[in-house]
Amino acid sequence: MTSSEGAFARATGRTVPAEDGGADKPRYRRYQYDLIAPHCGRSVLEVGAGLGEFAAQFTGLDRLVVTDVDPDAVTLLKNRFADRTEVEAHQFDLAGPQRLDRPVDTAVAINVLEHFEDDAHVLAVLARSVVPGGTIVLWVPGYQSLFSEFDRRVGHFRRYTPATLRDAIRRAGLACELSRPVNLLGGVAWWAAMRLGKVQGPRTGAVGVYDRVLVPATRVLDRLLPIPFGQSVLAVARVPDDVPQAGKAR
Repeated sequence: MTSSEGAFARATGRTVPAEDGGADKPRYRRYQYDLIAPHCGRSVLEVGAGLGEFAAQFTGLDRLVVTDVDPDAVTLLKNRFADRTEVEAHQFDLAGPQRLDRPVDTAVAINVLEHFEDDAHVLAVLARSVVPGGTIVLWVPGYQSLFSEFDRRVGHFRRYTPATLRDAIRRAGLACELSRPVNLLGGVAWWAAMRLGKVQGPRTGAVGVYDRVLVPATRVLDRLLPIPFGQSVLAVARVPDDVPQAGKAR
């Protein structure tokens, strides 16, 4: 087995193909999309796209590049998007020198950055596949107080605060335009389950209840008041004009 084979399963605790198909979190994925999409341009690269569940929500783009380090996930992505001419699926390793020859307006990384010890270096590498002035949208696990055995098991080096994520962006030579906590109720539920309940990972039944009940409530809270804490942190980084773009063909 190579280092990339099985990477999706190690990083998420799920299998390829996933037994649940991800069908138990449609409201949560839409919640993520509604927060991320306003910061995306007409061409988008998603790294660590896994089974393509989030990326499938993008429609009407000029170009959508879905990638993963796991070759099994890439095969599934190619099959999933076979009928969409604007979509490309590739194997892409952020730990290596790869970059797109045709850079995109926006790169999206959902629950990816925490898997790398040198997060600033990874962001700098990712920026080379984004046009000057483009954006990198990050969604990462929030707050070290929520760090659990599940985080260790799936290879997380850390969880972030808005300040520590902003610091990683700046160390990568990028400008931070936004860094804030999201999903307050999810953070409370995660703390109760993982820290108090000693749960080893997300359970399908509990995730389904969370998706039906807490996600709609979270949307209401987002509109009513600034939240001081959350299960995740959302950030937007701006790529400067002098980032090198030439690289390996894709």
